[in-house]
Amino acid sequence: MSEKRSAATIFVLITVLIDAIGFGVIIPVMPSLISELAHTDTSGAARYGGFLFAAYSIMQFIFSPVMGGLSDQYGRRPILLASLFGFGLDYLFLVFAPSIAWLFVGRLIAGIMGASFTTAAAYMADVSTPEKRAQNFGMIGAAFGLGFIIGPSIGAIASHYGTRVPFMVAGVLTLCNFLYGYFVLPESLKPENRRKFDWKRANPVGALINLRRFPMLIGLVSALFLVYISSFSTQGTWTYFTKERFGWSDQEIGWSLSFVGFMIALVQGGLTRILIPKLGTKNAIYVGFGFSIFGALAYTFANQGWMMYAIMVPYALGGLAGPAMQGIISTQVPANEQGELQGSLTSLNSIAAIIGPVLMTGLFYKFTAKDAPIYFPGVPFLASVILTTISLLLIIRTLKKNAH
Repeated sequence: MSEKRSAATIFVLITVLIDAIGFGVIIPVMPSLISELAHTDTSGAARYGGFLFAAYSIMQFIFSPVMGGLSDQYGRRPILLASLFGFGLDYLFLVFAPSIAWLFVGRLIAGIMGASFTTAAAYMADVSTPEKRAQNFGMIGAAFGLGFIIGPSIGAIASHYGTRVPFMVAGVLTLCNFLYGYFVLPESLKPENRRKFDWKRANPVGALINLRRFPMLIGLVSALFLVYISSFSTQGTWTYFTKERFGWSDQEIGWSLSFVGFMIALVQGGLTRILIPKLGTKNAIYVGFGFSIFGALAYTFANQGWMMYAIMVPYALGGLAGPAMQGIISTQVPANEQGELQGSLTSLNSIAAIIGPVLMTGLFYKFTAKDAPIYFPGVPFLASVILTTISLLLIIRTLKKNAH
């Protein structure tokens, strides 16, 4: 049984890894591609980038609970394969996008099919013992981080040959991932742990309302929501911030993102497995938030390119909090509802990903445009400090309340 669990864990981690590589390949060229198609500067491209991210997330919000519910009835494998196939076609579609409007169409398609990480998280919950869940969720983060070491590096190299070439690479990689899953990935959800698909529970609002049955989840999920929004200070603006503040090229952005991926993989793949058991789940959350707040504050006032690398070291240690929180949340829900839980959390992430990129790129645009009241490109990181601090206070309150 333990060998089967271990093999299944490796299968899903490789799937997440290849998927993340495909995603990471295209990120360094997005500011240049948007500027090219929309005929605008970096500040204007950031605003388009925020809306593109929001378009993707609106579709994720609507369809993730549906995919999560379907995976609880039919198993993880077919849903994972369908989403990978859709992603692969989307990347190839974007290779030929003639205008900014077509980029939006491509992002909408990707959002509909983008259940691969949701299903991978549910798959990992299926094959993990309760005491190993936090560590294994950390391994998903590590696989994603490793994909972000390899992906942006490939993107940096591919961008030498044109802004569309990274999309070709991403499409091919994702379709290879689909073939890998088709021939190798086993089903993880036992028949006795399946439940019938229910449209009432599959709608995104219903899935979130259903979380009320687990009282401890409300405070933790609310805190997670604020963390999701704050994370878009880096996710949503890194490429635009470094291009605007330091004049970085697509290649330099790609190499910097590879370093970000390396730090994520180091923390979530190595240190979470060591530090979470030593610190305890609650303390790991508090320590992680402390590093996140310190890192975001340092990024706010970074004025030289090397600082982006130096600050990433403590900032990445904030990654201790996510797996620890997810571990606590997943233990509050029965085995036959893990897919629905992960779908609900992804829906929540998608709401944050509608608000977060528009908020953060909007702040970036407001304070870098030609008519800006003051020039302050680091303002999204300052917003992150405020949101993360509120989230930490909410977690402390929730965990203390439920300890009694």
